[in-house]
Amino acid sequence: MQVRREFSRAVVAQDDMGIVMSDGCRLSARVWMPKDAASNPVPAVLEYIPYRKRDGTLPRDEMMHPYVAGHGYACVRVDMRGNGDSEGLMADEYTIQELADACEVIEWLAAQPWCSGAVGMMGKSWGGFNCLQTAFLQPPALKAVISVCSTTDRFADDIHYKGGCLLGENFGWGAVMLSYSSRPPDPALRADWREIWLERLAAEPWLAPRWAEMQEKNDYWKHGSVSEDYARMTVPVLSWGGWADNYMNTVAHLVENVPAPVQGIVGPWVHQYPHTAVPGPAIGFLQMAVRWWDRWLKGIENGVEQDGAYRAYMLHSAPPDASVRHRAGHWVVEQAWPSPRVRPEVWTLAAGEGGRSAPQAIRRANQSCAQGYLTREGGAGDFEAVIASPQHLGMQAGEFFPMGLNGEMPGDQAGEDALSLCFDGEVLAEPLDLLGAARLQLRVASDTRLGFVVARLCDVAPDGSSVRIAHGMLNLCHRTSLEAPEVMQPGVAVDIGFALDQMAYRLAAGHRLRLALSNSYWPFLWPSPEAGRLTVTAGSLKLPVHLGSDAEWQPPAPEGARPWNHRQLRAGKSSRCIEQDLIAGTQSLIVKDDLGDVENLDHGLCTGETMQEIWEIRPDDPLSARAEHIWEQRLSRGDWSVKTIAWAEMTATVTHLRLRARLTAYEGAAVIFEREFDEEVARRFI
Repeated sequence: MQVRREFSRAVVAQDDMGIVMSDGCRLSARVWMPKDAASNPVPAVLEYIPYRKRDGTLPRDEMMHPYVAGHGYACVRVDMRGNGDSEGLMADEYTIQELADACEVIEWLAAQPWCSGAVGMMGKSWGGFNCLQTAFLQPPALKAVISVCSTTDRFADDIHYKGGCLLGENFGWGAVMLSYSSRPPDPALRADWREIWLERLAAEPWLAPRWAEMQEKNDYWKHGSVSEDYARMTVPVLSWGGWADNYMNTVAHLVENVPAPVQGIVGPWVHQYPHTAVPGPAIGFLQMAVRWWDRWLKGIENGVEQDGAYRAYMLHSAPPDASVRHRAGHWVVEQAWPSPRVRPEVWTLAAGEGGRSAPQAIRRANQSCAQGYLTREGGAGDFEAVIASPQHLGMQAGEFFPMGLNGEMPGDQAGEDALSLCFDGEVLAEPLDLLGAARLQLRVASDTRLGFVVARLCDVAPDGSSVRIAHGMLNLCHRTSLEAPEVMQPGVAVDIGFALDQMAYRLAAGHRLRLALSNSYWPFLWPSPEAGRLTVTAGSLKLPVHLGSDAEWQPPAPEGARPWNHRQLRAGKSSRCIEQDLIAGTQSLIVKDDLGDVENLDHGLCTGETMQEIWEIRPDDPLSARAEHIWEQRLSRGDWSVKTIAWAEMTATVTHLRLRARLTAYEGAAVIFEREFDEEVARRFI
C-alpha cells in the first residue's frame, strides 16, 4: 500500500470531542478535519462503533480518517454509548437507543460551524450495519453511506443464525462482546474512569443466551433489518463485501432492492477494509470512498453513477489454502443486477457413480465420496441416498468472518467431502463461470424432529483436492418459514429449497463441480440434539452461469495515510490446530491468538489481547459438543494497569442449551469485580 503523507488540505486532529445526547450522556469522538474548516466548512463523515477509538481501531483509523480529511472532509470517529471513552451503558447490539444516538450525532454534526451541513456515514461490520440502519431512519442531514461487510437481515444473514441454523459464532460473539465491552475509559481522558468502569462492569450483559433463545425471525430480529422495507432506503449506498467473508450476500441484496442510487463491490477479501484486506489483490478503497463522498456530499458531477451497479472479482480455480495471500481472478462489471449476462442452468441430482465419463485417475480420487452425479441432461432422476454425517465434519469450514492469514479461511474440503453425500459433475471440457447464488431443491425425509442440511458447492481438481466455492444451509424446521418454524414429522418426505451464498467463480477446464451434502457442520453450526439420518429421493441445483468475460475493470492501487506511531513490547503468536484424543474419542479445533503487547508512542497507552477457543465433539455424539472461550484484555500506562478476563462455555442436552460465563476485572494485581452467568435455553427448533 502506498502511504500518502501530504494532502490538498492540511489536517488537524482532536482526541476527545464531546457530543452530548439529549439525555445528558456524553459520547467521545476523535475528529480529523481540514485546518481551515472553520472558515471553509466541509461535509462530515461519521464512523460510529463500540470498538474503542483510543486503542481498538486506532491502527486502522490512523490510516483512513486523516486520508479522507485531507481531501476536504471532517472525519468523526465516535465511541458508542457504554464503550471506550463514552459515557452510558450498552444493553445489546443495534438497539433503539444506539440508532437514536446515531441520528442525534448526525444532527449535531450538521449544525457545527465547521460542517457544511451534509453528513455521510461509513463503517465495517457493526459500523456497516448501523450506517444502513441509520439510513433506514432517514435523518435529514444524512446524504450517503458506505457500508462494508454488513447485512440487510439480522436473522437470516448475521452471526446468530443462517438458514435458521444456530451458528457457533452466536456463542463466540457473545464471548467477544463480554470481553470487548468490559474495558474502562482511558484515565488520560476521563478522571472518573474508575467510576464509569465499575458501572459498566456491573451492567455488562451476557448476550449469547438471549440471542440463542429467539429461534425464529421475530420483531427483535426484524428491528435493524433493512430488508423489512427496502423502500425506506432513499440514501445513496456504496456496499462492499468479500468472498472470504460470510457477509458476501448483502451487496447483491442491496443492489437488487434499494431504490436510491446504489452500487456494490465484492472482492476476494476477508472481513477487513479492502485497501488492507487479504487475500489480495487489495484495492484503493479510500480513493473510491472519496469519489463517492465527492458526488453525494459535495455535489461534484464526477460520473460515479456510471461506474457499474455491481463489480465482482471472479475467483479462478486454485489449490486450497486456508491462509492464501492472493487469489487469481479478474474483475467483472455488471451494469444491472440481476444481470442479463447470467442465465439459470439446472443440473439434476442422479444416482450412480459420479463423472461416468471421467478419466480413471479422477474416478479413483473421488470414489470414496461420490455417491451420485450432477447432470445437465435433466430428467426426474429419482433415487434414494442417505445423509448421516459424523459430528466432527466441518473442521475445515473456516471462520464465519476470517480476519487475516491465521488459517481462518476454508481448507481442503476433500476429507469432509469423503464424509458427505456427494454428487459430482463431469470433468469440464471448458471453463465454467458462475456469478450469483445457486439454489438447491431436495426431496428429503428425516428420522428426527429436529435437524438441518448443509450444502457445499466445491471445485474438485484433477488431484482430488476440493475448494469450497459457496455453501448454504437450512434448518428443516424453517422449510416453509423463518417466522413460523415447524418440527419435522419423522419419516415423511418433504420438498425443500434454499439458496447457497453468492459467488463469482471460474472453474478451470479439467476440473469438476461437486455438491456435498451433510447434516453436521461443526463448529460452524451447533449440532442437532440427535445424530439423525436424512433420506434424499430427488433433487436439482439451479446454477447462475455467467456468459463469460475478460477483465473489465482495473481498480486503483491501495493508498492510505501514515501508520500509527507505536512500538512492540512483546511479540504475539497464533496457532490453529485440529486434535484427536484417542482416549476420550473427541476431535477438537483449538484456536490460540496472542496479539502480544504494544505501546502507543503518541499518548503512552499500552495494550494487549490474548484469546483461546476450544471446540470439541465426539464423532458419534452431538450431545458431546462443547465450546470454551477465554479472552484477556490488558491496558496500562506507567504505574496504572487493568485487566479483564472473560471465560465462556456452551454445552447442551437433548432439551436445552447451557451457556455459562464469568467476567473478572483486575486493577493492578487485585480483583475488583467478578460476576458469573449461568443460563439455559430450551431447544424448540435447534
